[in-house]
Amino acid sequence: MYGLAGRLANYFIDSKLTPILILVSLALGVFAIITTPKEEEPQIVVPMIDIMISYPGATPEEVERRVVVPLEKKLWELKDIEYIYSYATEGMAVVTARFYVGTDPVKALVDLNTKMMSAMDLAPPGVILPPLIKPKSIDDVPILTLTLWGKNYDWYDLRRIAASLENEIKKIENVADVFIVGGRPREIRVILDPKKLEHYRISPLYVANVLKSANVQAYSGTLLQNNYEYRVRTGVFFESKKDVENVVLTVFQGRPVYLRDVAHVLDGPSEIKDYVLMGFGPAGAVDGVKPGELHPAVTIAISKRKGTNAVDVANEVLKLVEYLKAKKLPKDLNIEVTRNYGKTAKEKSDELLKKLFIATASVILLMAVALGYKEAIVVGIAVPVTLAIALFISEVLGFTLNRVTLFALIFAIGILVDDAIVVVENIHRWFELKLAKYPKEAIVRATDEVGNPTILATFTVISALMPMAFVTGLMGPYMRPIPINASVAMFFSLLVAFIITPWASYIFLKGDFDKKEHQHINLKETKFWKIYAKIIVPLLVSKPKRYAFYSFTLGLMALSVGLLLTKAVVVKMLPYDNKSELQIVIDMPDGTPKEKTLELAKAIGDYISKQSIVRNYQIYVGTSSPFNFNG
Repeated sequence: MYGLAGRLANYFIDSKLTPILILVSLALGVFAIITTPKEEEPQIVVPMIDIMISYPGATPEEVERRVVVPLEKKLWELKDIEYIYSYATEGMAVVTARFYVGTDPVKALVDLNTKMMSAMDLAPPGVILPPLIKPKSIDDVPILTLTLWGKNYDWYDLRRIAASLENEIKKIENVADVFIVGGRPREIRVILDPKKLEHYRISPLYVANVLKSANVQAYSGTLLQNNYEYRVRTGVFFESKKDVENVVLTVFQGRPVYLRDVAHVLDGPSEIKDYVLMGFGPAGAVDGVKPGELHPAVTIAISKRKGTNAVDVANEVLKLVEYLKAKKLPKDLNIEVTRNYGKTAKEKSDELLKKLFIATASVILLMAVALGYKEAIVVGIAVPVTLAIALFISEVLGFTLNRVTLFALIFAIGILVDDAIVVVENIHRWFELKLAKYPKEAIVRATDEVGNPTILATFTVISALMPMAFVTGLMGPYMRPIPINASVAMFFSLLVAFIITPWASYIFLKGDFDKKEHQHINLKETKFWKIYAKIIVPLLVSKPKRYAFYSFTLGLMALSVGLLLTKAVVVKMLPYDNKSELQIVIDMPDGTPKEKTLELAKAIGDYISKQSIVRNYQIYVGTSSPFNFNG
């Protein structure tokens, strides 16, 4: 009577379903590699919501006492909030609520909005309601940044081109958000003449209110005529400088007073509020541009939708930009790709897949050397099938293809081949010793003989890995793919060892069964036994040598622990991430002018531009650079 392993092997060893299972498994694996979204990092759901409250005229102390503190107390009533951060400045407060890892973002936003609405009556007079509420997530991190610059362009020209490019990029299906950093947007400025205002007895506040009221379009009712109903709209939004100049402010001595009578209206770039500059290093030299030479620049940042492939989104955007550069954009405009997480995600996934194949090939080669090329072919069938199933199950469970999920498979490759190797090696032994009359019987009985120990060993390793899947906090979802993917791979490697391996052994090894004759082997005459005996016998016979060996082993253990304690070896869960970008954050004292900060940034940039490995660099002063996974 066979056990579980023997029954599976006996059923599938000559079944026509077995090759179909192999082909389907490999097809599912290829499908998973093609369709699974590729990203730099695993998807971590950590809802964060910014609450921006305006309190004009209030000092930072008043904002903190009358707005921030009461709001924090109210927010702490929500059970899913883990941290609350707040910032108070002149006339404004920003409160950020961070929820527990894994909290449903929609539920978090609804709960916070409900709590905010219920506390509106507690707001002090003067606070502008409702507050601005903006949810944030890991998907808001831009995967692609494009920096526009050119010798013949200033910040105003670059901003206008970037705005047009932004509109085109937003049309791409899987693009979630696009925003512009830097530049001087178009602005109509009204410069009032104090003497003329005094002459016409008009105050600046009155002018501001009139302009606000004039820049309105409203539905004003209906008009019935000839059995038709016409909708009437009044007013029109400002479209040009002339529209603003022709706004009537008042009537003075029987004549209308226009805005142009009391003010000078300018249509052009806004005042300089920030600085964004582009420079190049020796590794990214551009014709006609010296290293360290700075040019005005504007950056466009693009983020993707949740669950989409970063590689595909980045490629679609770049393809569109190349088309626009060829057809519509000026020829002397330069667009530099200063961040491309799609490209780096593909490079990392390709590198890890390459290592995965190398590890598999190494195992197969070792089998060929130790047991023979036919046995290696059997293992070579089992390993790809197991990995293919694991990749497909990983996609079904919602994991993306990133360095953590692929690391899990590489981590498991040495373990998941054990089951197939144990079965193949025992089949090889049964064939060598002629322990059965027929090859089919030998394969089934050999598989059944090692079935229960193999099952026990596999589930022992799975039980050791699975606790990692229940780690809480920020590291929980980050590391969860490792125990889950590795455990799934090991479980299916067990099934493959009992289903696929016996079938493949019957196909490739049955011809050797009759060729081999039973030979009695004296183990003590083998080279391995002689070498092993020379090492182990002195340790068993001689007490001084045995204790010397113990001391040597303990010394090695102490040395290993010492390397950790002295930090001579840095312990990390994952290897260092080889990013192609580096951020230098300058924190100047409060009240420092932007121009002073710009001087320091230029000095740092000048040093950076002389480093041989630097391709390019950007300077952001008065505004933040496009944020990344670090913030």
